[in-house]
Amino acid sequence: MQLMMYIGNDMIEAVTVDGAFISVPGYLGSFKRQLKQKYQSLIQESVMQPEFLVINLVPAISTTTTASAYTTATIS
Repeated sequence: MQLMMYIGNDMIEAVTVDGAFISVPGYLGSFKRQLKQKYQSLIQESVMQPEFLVINLVPAISTTTTASAYTTATIS
């Protein structure tokens, strides 16, 4: 799973997170704090606030085509 940080339409960074700990209070928050600190000057320059997205790339099983299915959740 990936936690992605966006400002507007620009993806700033994506970090790998363990899906088993997503529901643990504070787990994603610690990553979000680290990213906000790392890009503090960029955030201050921007009119928009950062947005976070969790995505899990799961291969789809299909008999006719090969594709990927995406599971996403927006976290603010």
